[in-house]
This record gives sequence, C-alpha cells and structure tokens, in this order.
Amino acid sequence: MSVSAERKTSGPLKSIISGLLEVSRNSEAPFWRDIAERLVAGRRRYASVDVGKIERLVSDGDTVVVPGSVLAGGYLQKKVTISAFRASPAAIKKIELGGGSFKGLNELARENPKGTNIKIIR
Repeated sequence: MSVSAERKTSGPLKSIISGLLEVSRNSEAPFWRDIAERLVAGRRRYASVDVGKIERLVSDGDTVVVPGSVLAGGYLQKKVTISAFRASPAAIKKIELGGGSFKGLNELARENPKGTNIKIIR
C-alpha cells in the first residue's frame, strides 16, 4: 500500500509525513512508516493524549510518540522524551517542569532512525 501526503492540505503536516517516510526508507525501519500511516489516516483518527495518561503508562527515561496531539490534562513527574504532531503550550510547559523534553516527530526520527525503544501511546 502506498502512503502519500498529497491529500493533506496542511504544509507542516505534509512535511512531517514526507520526512517520516524518507527516514523509514533510508533506515529500512517500518516504525516511522507506521507513524506516517497513522497521520495520513485523517484528523478524526489522531490520538489526543493528556500528560496524565503518559505519566501512568511510562517509566523514567522512556521515549514516547503520540501520533496526534498532547494535551495538558494531569501532571507529569517523570523525565521522558515526548514526540507528537502537535502539543499545547501548557502541555509542553508541564513536560519541561517534570524534567522531560518535547521534540518534533522529524527531529526524533533523525535522532533514532530505527525507532528502537520508543513507545506509541494512543
């Protein structure tokens, strides 16, 4: 099945999907292609995850990908790296106050092209 960002109208989203597909092809890793497929599927199918849910599901030092949005509900006390298509400013602030960091999907894909030791949260 072919994955293409051509149907999308958002320039930044097209760029992210294209970047993830390129990293997936170059590293021969299916992880980033799976994330790109989830983003191509449609906005109604995106994940919207609160930082409180991330707090419950991860351990210190984990890396998490959310194929959608990170929202500010709850608290985050663990030092985790979170990557998503979008995050609210309040969510980014809570992530940083808890000692973690937020990265864009393409940035994380360049740092970890194989997608090893990354959790997907929906």
